[in-house]
Amino acid sequence: MPFKPLDPLLHSELRLAVMSLLISSEEAEFPYIKEQTGATAGNLSAQIDKLSAAGYIEVEKTFKGKKPCTLCRITPAGLKAFEGYVEALKSYLKVDSK
Repeated sequence: MPFKPLDPLLHSELRLAVMSLLISSEEAEFPYIKEQTGATAGNLSAQIDKLSAAGYIEVEKTFKGKKPCTLCRITPAGLKAFEGYVEALKSYLKVDSK
């Protein structure tokens, strides 16, 4: 049986980490994602932009008092893509997904 293709957008370690964090929470603020992933602000911002452009996450820029606040949420399309990625990985591991 051939391997299922892996979504190249999710195959990046940092983008996969961002998606994993957002799967388990309704939303997450940029500093929290940065802290959890250990990424630099610039790299994280670039990867969030790629996920947002693909429709996998939505980004809301607001303010907390006078400080800017960036909130990230996974979209239904992002959830479907993540689940597909996990299923594809299972095919590589020869794990029965039933």
